[in-house]
Amino acid sequence: MQSMLIFQSLWAMERRSATYPELTLEENIEKIAVAGFDGISTHWYDRNVVRRVAGLLDEHGLQAEGQCFPKTVDDLKPVLEIAAEYNVHHICLQPDVRLRRLEDCIPLLEGWQRLAEEAGIDVWIETHRDRMTTDLFFTLDLLDRLPDLKLLGDISHFLVGREFAWPVSDENHALIHRILDSSWAFHGRVASREQVQIEISFPHHRPWVDLFLGWWEYGFRSWRKRAAAADTLAFTCELGPKPYAITGRDGEDTTDRWEESLLLMQHARDLWARTAD
Repeated sequence: MQSMLIFQSLWAMERRSATYPELTLEENIEKIAVAGFDGISTHWYDRNVVRRVAGLLDEHGLQAEGQCFPKTVDDLKPVLEIAAEYNVHHICLQPDVRLRRLEDCIPLLEGWQRLAEEAGIDVWIETHRDRMTTDLFFTLDLLDRLPDLKLLGDISHFLVGREFAWPVSDENHALIHRILDSSWAFHGRVASREQVQIEISFPHHRPWVDLFLGWWEYGFRSWRKRAAAADTLAFTCELGPKPYAITGRDGEDTTDRWEESLLLMQHARDLWARTAD
């Protein structure tokens, strides 16, 4: 039976506040577990750090999304070695290159795909600004060349990057749907056409929240059709600290990102239940 795992980003747990002290790694992971998340998202390329994180996850029965930022095909090898040693649900790969020609991207993507298949570990390419996938049109061109390319969809970057007009046109909806149809996991953040992360609890932001809920529902339904009967879909709540988070004159967040992460988790669970029909 298909199921959903909801992760909380460790990066999103950073407070970067002059008022509220940072929690320790142990405190953050315990807080995430108590709140009912299924796991965390964090970097997975430093063996010493991963060893400590993995031990804490085991204590709380949590899983992990491992993130990496390779520039070359070989950069992925140590990540996969660590992933084999300390299990992850999947690897989120941000291709840390900024190439202008599709022909220069294909060998990297094919190389990463080959290594992932050999290791038997799911590796999905994140859609993210300042990466190979920074541009929506370029990423769609990559999909034309590599139809089986598996993405990790963070569509907030495409909305703010393309600055879609409001209301979003049928044409732009269709472009996002193509990305969602190739996405095997999702990062949860709500953007507007001007900011990559807005406060989802503010009433005047509800149109943008509804837009993303609609896109995620489409993505969940699409995944259900493509995935195997026993697969799990991962959705990561990734409400990052400043400068992703909007701050006031005092430098503090304008909202409680932890409470909004809990709200986002509930939205994702509601959507998952809705797509079961």
